[in-house]
Amino acid sequence: NDRIGKLVKLRNLVLGPLFKKEVNVSEETTVVFINDVAACTEDILELVLRRRNLNADMTCAMDWTFPGGADDPTFYDVWIARDGQGDTFFRIGENGNWERAWELFPDNPQTKARFETHLPFQVFACWNGATAFTAAPLLEGLRFRMVNGTADECWQGEPELFCKDMTFRGYDRIAVIPSVNLEYDNERARRLKMNKGYVTNLVQDIQENDNRIVWQDPPENVLCMPEFHRQSWRQWNETLHWREDNN
Repeated sequence: NDRIGKLVKLRNLVLGPLFKKEVNVSEETTVVFINDVAACTEDILELVLRRRNLNADMTCAMDWTFPGGADDPTFYDVWIARDGQGDTFFRIGENGNWERAWELFPDNPQTKARFETHLPFQVFACWNGATAFTAAPLLEGLRFRMVNGTADECWQGEPELFCKDMTFRGYDRIAVIPSVNLEYDNERARRLKMNKGYVTNLVQDIQENDNRIVWQDPPENVLCMPEFHRQSWRQWNETLHWREDNN
């Protein structure tokens, strides 16, 4: 609770000059957030380029971890990210285990196919170590926030809430760019690039038309997961009508 609250304040503080228009900003501006990841310049440029070329409102990387020193990395930001069907990127056991962490998108074959061929795919929510998004909703008043406890909103992190609020405002073109792969340590990031590949190598044979996404409406329900062992399905826009009526 305290950590998320501090992150909300920090993210909004960072964006303060944009909110106040103390910097040159417009609806065409792209905002880039980078976590404590080991990133190459081309990783960030690819996120910005794909946001523009896909006409996306937000693009995210894929972030990874090597659990317990494993040779094969697994996706990291599973608490936040939700695919286009509102589900986690991999199945988490009822007891919170990650035994199926290497089986990505088991119930979403279309997304799985695009991921495996390094093509962008639509999601409901992401952050994944680095993200690029349009400044337009920020200029309209969107801010990072905590859950609405009064309305019994599903407990979730501020990046997932940010995506949810963007979608509610009509900025629902959110995509993951699987050619951008990040880790949180320099040495492990080198291992990851050897395992997954660098952006330049992954995209060199991809035609621009192949990257195109046929954008879909948000899923009716999204998996609520306050903790790994507590999972239930909730309407994606729960509480937002309540917030709109009471603001």
